[in-house]
Amino acid sequence: MSVPRPRSESARQAVLEAMRAAVSSSGYEAVTIEGLAEAAGVSKQTIYRWWPSKAAILGEALLEGALPLVDLPMTDDLAADLRTLFTTQDDDTVALARALISVTATDPEVGAVLDERLAAPLREWTKARLARAADAGEVRPDVDAAVVADQLIAIGSYNALLGKPLDRAKADALSDLVLRGIAAIPS
Repeated sequence: MSVPRPRSESARQAVLEAMRAAVSSSGYEAVTIEGLAEAAGVSKQTIYRWWPSKAAILGEALLEGALPLVDLPMTDDLAADLRTLFTTQDDDTVALARALISVTATDPEVGAVLDERLAAPLREWTKARLARAADAGEVRPDVDAAVVADQLIAIGSYNALLGKPLDRAKADALSDLVLRGIAAIPS
């Protein structure tokens, strides 16, 4: 029985950098193992020996590199901010989200780290945005921002699983639904 050779750190870094570059330039769906191997200067066998899937490579690449974060809106119009939040996904973002869901489903440790790095900014934005809305009398002060954030994440994740960005009409309907659920009760 042969003993597996240890990973070459420079080859590993080259593959991870190739993944980050490929996702940035072409989107996740366009990434191939062949293309990664060529860009990294390694064999396909090297990649297959170290990672079970391209999603696993993406997970490791994102854990060690910069994550693509969306600049979330914070205007004086909560409904518009929610609609913008729901419509920030394009085809590339949806493909990336699907890949991240795949990584989190197959590797709970990587999934937990990605959740913290990707979901924490949305939770913080939601907390700050709903606090502003509560101060303005638009939202009940007892609304749990973490629960609302988790629902926003769930909506985005479900839509990513469907494989297409939300259209404007669905974003409007979802924004209205969320707002009705958290709206301040008139006195």
